[in-house]
Amino acid sequence: MNNFINTGILKYSEINSQKEPILLKELNRETHLKILNPRMLSGAFQGRLISLISKLIKPKKVLEIGTYTGYSALCIYEGLDKKGIIHTIDKNEELVEIQKKYFKKTGEREKFIQHTGNALEIIPEINETFDLIFIDADKENYINYFNCIIDKLNKNGVILADNVLWSGKVNDERHQDETTKILRLFNELVNNDNRVETILLPIRDGISIIRKI
Repeated sequence: MNNFINTGILKYSEINSQKEPILLKELNRETHLKILNPRMLSGAFQGRLISLISKLIKPKKVLEIGTYTGYSALCIYEGLDKKGIIHTIDKNEELVEIQKKYFKKTGEREKFIQHTGNALEIIPEINETFDLIFIDADKENYINYFNCIIDKLNKNGVILADNVLWSGKVNDERHQDETTKILRLFNELVNNDNRVETILLPIRDGISIIRKI
């Protein structure tokens, strides 16, 4: 994965930012030891950004599309309203138990509602509107996810979309694979949609913060 900031500056930034909580360190370690493709895990630095955004919003209802082992959901949980709920969606049934294990470790397992399957089929069945939505699933469906969730996002609600720089491929015309082209279109779509305002941050693999106006 490309670094978009000088590595020395990045290291300095990490040193002078909040450290990864113990529970997330434990999940990080177990994911790397036992689960395939651990690079899919949100990094500690990005996780602290997600946590801080959640703490600023204090969401009551959250939707996460692409949960993997639950790291980002736990980051969002840190800022969740006392009566808040997080709906998580992942298509991989094999990850349900590790998600459940770490959600239970929060002492508030009931705040996490796990869904397994096709997110585009599941989302319309969830009768909720959301204050915060995190997208980190198959990149080929990012535009479909945005179109599916925009009407379920409350006014002033925020979408966080991960991996939107795609290792720098979106800015390199030599890369014309389908995933890269869709992410380029997604980035242009949200930046030009008058229902939202967007900033794309070059953190880790790129994360867009999209606020509904």
